[in-house]
Amino acid sequence: MNDWYELTRLGGIVVTAPVAIAIAAWLVLARTTRLALWWCALFCGGMALVVVSKLLFLGWGIGFRSLDFTGFSGHAMRSAAVYPVLFYLIFLRATPAWRGVGVALGSALALAIGVSRLVIHAHSNSEVVAGCLLGGAVSWAFIASLRRVPIQASPHWILAAGLVILLASPSLPPAPTERWMEDWAMTVSGHTQPYTRLSWMMRKSTPEHLD
Repeated sequence: MNDWYELTRLGGIVVTAPVAIAIAAWLVLARTTRLALWWCALFCGGMALVVVSKLLFLGWGIGFRSLDFTGFSGHAMRSAAVYPVLFYLIFLRATPAWRGVGVALGSALALAIGVSRLVIHAHSNSEVVAGCLLGGAVSWAFIASLRRVPIQASPHWILAAGLVILLASPSLPPAPTERWMEDWAMTVSGHTQPYTRLSWMMRKSTPEHLD
């Protein structure tokens, strides 16, 4: 079980956010500022959807009860968005086949992280699948843009820094994102207690809940 917890750390914001920043920095140094901005917009847009979905549930209990869905899995979304792009860029100067291998490796890692969220009972199946699909849409949209824009050489040490972050992730303390989300939800909703999955599932459906 400890191995699953170590794996799930790779999807934490203390790992994926620096990797996303490293990707943006690499693109800027490659003189593709527009692509860097596009990457930031896609990644931040995906993150925004995750945050909104969680705030809606924690603050107002809005979700899809029939699917046991209380919000996108942030770990799954960030992993599926970041790792395929990182490995694609690492193999950028290689043949298309190797770039495909890079995307496959990144996607496999993201999928494994998603599975880890299920094994440690952090999310439901629907939340992990939705997170993977959202993150996959981010990485797919960005990689599709990369194929249409010629990129000059950029220092590979920046991408190597992203890999170092992955290797160092077991020693990085996890960020208390759930507590932050609960605090934000209580501030925005004005409620004194956040909704929990158990209490939400036990409540009868009302017009304000989506089922």
